[in-house]
Amino acid sequence: MNLRKKISTVIIAGAALAHTAVSTAQSIDRRPIVERNNPHTDRIDTLASLTVGNGRFALTVDATGMQSFPEYYRGGIPLGTFSEWGWHSMPNSKGYRAADALEKRDFGRGHKELYAVQPKAPGRQHDAAEWLRANPQRMHLGCIGFDIPRPELVGNVSQRLDMWTGKITSDFDCQGHRYHVETVCHPRRDLIAVRIASSTIPNTPSAASPMALRLRIPYPTGGHSDDGCNWNADKKRFITIKKVAGTAASDRLRIAVDSSDYFIDLRYVAENQGKRRITIDNTAKECRIPMAETGELICEFAPEEKALGGLGNMDFDDVAEASAAFWKDYWTRGGIVDLSATDDARARELERRIVQSIYLLAVNDRQNFPPAETGLTYNSWFGKFHLEMIYWHQAWQALWGHAADLERSLDWYFRAAPMAREIAARQGFGGVRWMKMTDPSAAEAPSNVGSYLIWQQPHLIYLANLLYRAAKSKGDTADASRILRKFGPLVEATAEFMYDFAGRDSVSGKYFLSGYIPAQETLKASTTRNSPFELSYWLTAMKIAQQWRRLAGKDPHSEWDSLISGLPSLPSKSGIYLTAEGAPLIGHRAAQTDTPVGDDRYASDHPMPLGALGMMPCSRLMTQERMDSTYNWTIANWNWQKTWGWDYPMTAMCATRLHRPDDAVGALLMPVAKNTYLPQGHNWQTPRLRCYLPGNGGLLLAVALMAAGWDGCTTPDPGFPPAWKVRYEGILPLP
Repeated sequence: MNLRKKISTVIIAGAALAHTAVSTAQSIDRRPIVERNNPHTDRIDTLASLTVGNGRFALTVDATGMQSFPEYYRGGIPLGTFSEWGWHSMPNSKGYRAADALEKRDFGRGHKELYAVQPKAPGRQHDAAEWLRANPQRMHLGCIGFDIPRPELVGNVSQRLDMWTGKITSDFDCQGHRYHVETVCHPRRDLIAVRIASSTIPNTPSAASPMALRLRIPYPTGGHSDDGCNWNADKKRFITIKKVAGTAASDRLRIAVDSSDYFIDLRYVAENQGKRRITIDNTAKECRIPMAETGELICEFAPEEKALGGLGNMDFDDVAEASAAFWKDYWTRGGIVDLSATDDARARELERRIVQSIYLLAVNDRQNFPPAETGLTYNSWFGKFHLEMIYWHQAWQALWGHAADLERSLDWYFRAAPMAREIAARQGFGGVRWMKMTDPSAAEAPSNVGSYLIWQQPHLIYLANLLYRAAKSKGDTADASRILRKFGPLVEATAEFMYDFAGRDSVSGKYFLSGYIPAQETLKASTTRNSPFELSYWLTAMKIAQQWRRLAGKDPHSEWDSLISGLPSLPSKSGIYLTAEGAPLIGHRAAQTDTPVGDDRYASDHPMPLGALGMMPCSRLMTQERMDSTYNWTIANWNWQKTWGWDYPMTAMCATRLHRPDDAVGALLMPVAKNTYLPQGHNWQTPRLRCYLPGNGGLLLAVALMAAGWDGCTTPDPGFPPAWKVRYEGILPLP
């Protein structure tokens, strides 16, 4: 029985299952769901840092509610102050250009192809590639904290993030004083407000005076994965802090880091004492403010002076009220899942991960650009973003009632299109080839892996189609038409490259994909052919592109139809789908390997055969029996220690489409180190990569499929066990 027939049978058989499902009517009280999952900590924990932000700007704080210990927290969840606009480049004294990193490759397509690579041999090409990868890097805008000499002086901590209002409340003792700190971020401005109250602890000998506040400006590290703060670069720290204006309301500072300038409006007002004087120390690269027992700090960042809104008479309550109004609206209009009525202990943990992921993605991923893998929390990959990850970061937004956030990021593709067309042309293809690792300028970062990836290519088509479906689901035909008109040219150009990239066998007439590194990055570009996920995604995206032509009143491309009908079935052996055509079927366990012991690259990294069904819908390329067998084989034989945070949601999505709900829940909560979710919801990966937002976004995408299903699926809550009592609202099905 093929997959489509099997699914139809299961839908009919499962129609009477006892689930409680709510589709879109507002009947769930959202606030208790959010508040029972609020993060809380009672100690200084470098992995429990909390963040406030608006999706384009974010501030991450330690247990003091501010950024008092950036050096101490740098190995945990670092104390970042990052924005979508704050970027810096190290001086390019040798004049490196993108062309310096290009290298010719021949994949047998009848023409040479130029790729941006990382040569290992010393020389200008190597040095140029390394400089181009590291520049520009996202810039830390400054640490704002208490002047506390060391974290050991802080005790009796109680800290909570109220996700319903976006406010962090922190209580702690330090040097004879009890401090109460409230921290919020403005929803529309890159502005934070902090209210600080202190009192002397009774019977404390020689209590110190209230501490001073410090704004410290770091020099960038240019590092691959770190907090972006080089506090020891005294000779390299070409930083100046200059007061350019001062009023009764605030002081305006101009910060120059090499050639990168930005501005800060800063004010600390002590209760009943007015504004406190700010002193600038350009030797220490910091500003200091003497603190009273009670006061409020407001600080706004901007790339240009004219972008500052002016603080006027704004106070903490103004910012807190704006924050609370935004978050109430965000939680109310978006999707939600309530698992509180389920007795299964796994439901409590799953609900925590869901709710905290929604918050973290809202404060990090609502940008005018595709988000970085660590968002605005700290720098990984120099703070640049990876286009293959936008699927995991943001596809959920179109399904959970936040389609506008996804569209905002997709608008960047228009800016990137000229560079993407240039990449396709220098490799001998038509259309646009979307880069992998990039920055707001759309420059392609050289890479011996990323430059050969292709699974980011169909994302634009798939995600634009999710926007179209979201508009249609609301009955808004005008908005659906607008999306077709707006993104139609990009969809067309993207599909043009996809068609051109595919080869065709002169004997069989079948199309094939070759000369690329698949999403399972352990495989080589020179030998990879017809990997299952890429085949499935090529088919899905090309069908969407053809359908968009019809919706626009255009004739379909006959050659696209030829590709759609001519793609081969997923490669398999012994009833199991392979990682690529001709690849050996080997497991991680030595007893099952038919290659040298220890070579598990065919069963490690991302288990992409499961993505062929799960991320993508069922198709003629696969069968139910083989995908079932492949799922079983993968669970038993894959090296799960070498997987990544979005692999568990992907596995759950495959299990869901196979109608294996217990396996879907088990996959989401698989006890593997890289499936760890920290107290505030961050998906921990490695000591270098302590948060990984694609894992959070993948979780929400999988839950959408598990709750709302997919086109043609009528089984209630298809990804949740029948005994679970699941309530959800505002979530759309997947294609």
